[in-house]
Amino acid sequence: MEKIRKNAAGIDIGAKRIFVAIENEPVRSFETFTEDLILGKDYLLLHGIETVAMEATGVYWIILYELLERAGVDVWLVDGRQTKQVPGRKTDVKDCQWIQQLHSYGMLNRCFVPDEQVKEIRAYQRLREDHIRSGAMHINHMQKSLTEMNIRLKEVISQIHGASGLAIIKAILSGERTPERLLALCHKSIREKKADLVLKSLEGHYTEPGLFSLEQAYNAYLFYQRQIQQCDQKIQETLERLNGYHEEEGTKEEIESAKKRKPIRHNKPDVACLGGHLLKLFSGRDATDLPGITDYTWLQLYGETGSDLSKWETEKQFTSWLGLAPGQHRSGKLNKRSNKKYRPKAGQIFRQIAQSLIESKKIALGAFGRRLKGKRGSGIATKATARKLAVLYWRLMVKGLDYTERGIKAYEEKMKLNQERWLSKTAKNLGYQLIINQHDM
Repeated sequence: MEKIRKNAAGIDIGAKRIFVAIENEPVRSFETFTEDLILGKDYLLLHGIETVAMEATGVYWIILYELLERAGVDVWLVDGRQTKQVPGRKTDVKDCQWIQQLHSYGMLNRCFVPDEQVKEIRAYQRLREDHIRSGAMHINHMQKSLTEMNIRLKEVISQIHGASGLAIIKAILSGERTPERLLALCHKSIREKKADLVLKSLEGHYTEPGLFSLEQAYNAYLFYQRQIQQCDQKIQETLERLNGYHEEEGTKEEIESAKKRKPIRHNKPDVACLGGHLLKLFSGRDATDLPGITDYTWLQLYGETGSDLSKWETEKQFTSWLGLAPGQHRSGKLNKRSNKKYRPKAGQIFRQIAQSLIESKKIALGAFGRRLKGKRGSGIATKATARKLAVLYWRLMVKGLDYTERGIKAYEEKMKLNQERWLSKTAKNLGYQLIINQHDM
């Protein structure tokens, strides 16, 4: 094999030390403090290194990656599964040497690393999702505390963390026990439709441990709601800075003119003109034209993939990176399905959207997913639907291809036409002729 990179190095990154391998040089190690990482960078530059490969190990690689990139070094962040050591003893020294050899022969693929702007949005968005999950955990704690005191509120109203539920819990913690007064705190629709059930559900057995655990869960839930609001504020400030909201003339009016956006049902960010900001970032190409994608899921996708999807040259490369392409594991006569253990966050977002589409009764992609679910199961149906949606997203952002939702009826007609073509072709090959039954027309 011919070496295609002459001045290449390999780095194995750990929590305490990094190991640097340069061809025809002994392996050097450096500690992971900032000044030591700078020494490692200077060591590479001193030996004329032009390109470096390192594994994506947790978050340890981030600072070193940025230091080397600013120094003008071509840094390749690679998946650790590509650099698995050959059989034999495994050490950090051998690992970095193996990475250097693979990189010099061009046998590694570069991981996607977003630019600084996307990294910032990603950091706030991922932190926001962590707070949402933590808040959901404390909602369960509130439900458990109420149930332990036989206050069956969660069986009567849809969400105890809604306005009515939180008002009742706050009043209970303030000492109110009268069901009629607690009912008066509920929304008008609840008082009109469920008054008797709410009154019965509030006849509980209050205990000191139950009230204490309820108060703890209630305060923790409110704390995470405040954390989510702070993340929303940072997202708002970042989007305004990226789009020149207050600096560029006419930008503010352009962003605020985006109206009639899709409704966001759950965990809606408190970000003004979110749709307008995203349209500005994507040069007017609107991902919400695609089924199932709202401004919130679009913001999530932007934080994971950025706005320039041309980094993936084809839609197949994009869906493969997302973990949505069909796997292949063939050896001789053995041909079995191959599932990837690692799933990028962006791929999970498409899967979540696909699950909701499969439940839809009006969208063609949902009909496709349900049809496949009946044949192959829910897992394959979700993955296949997510892949179709990801392909549409890539085509929209890279090629600007428009999408028109034609509905389930048009999809069913297309499937019927395909079946008729197949039947006609099969009958012709067997020497038969199809006759249309006039009574069924």
